[in-house]
Amino acid sequence: MPLITEPHIPDPDGFYAAWLQAHEGLSEAQSADLNARLVLLLANQCADQQVLLACIDAAREAA
Repeated sequence: MPLITEPHIPDPDGFYAAWLQAHEGLSEAQSADLNARLVLLLANQCADQQVLLACIDAAREAA
């Protein structure tokens, strides 16, 4: 399965706004924890090891 790198979220602006709002009032450490939990929840929804590893590689290349 090829990695989807083009926008694929139905409402990306709404998602981003909700994500930012979830961080309001959190410390830097709490924000990092929220991001980590979100990544793990989304990865669990994907549930495809090859796709997840490809995502790690793609994110690392972009860093």
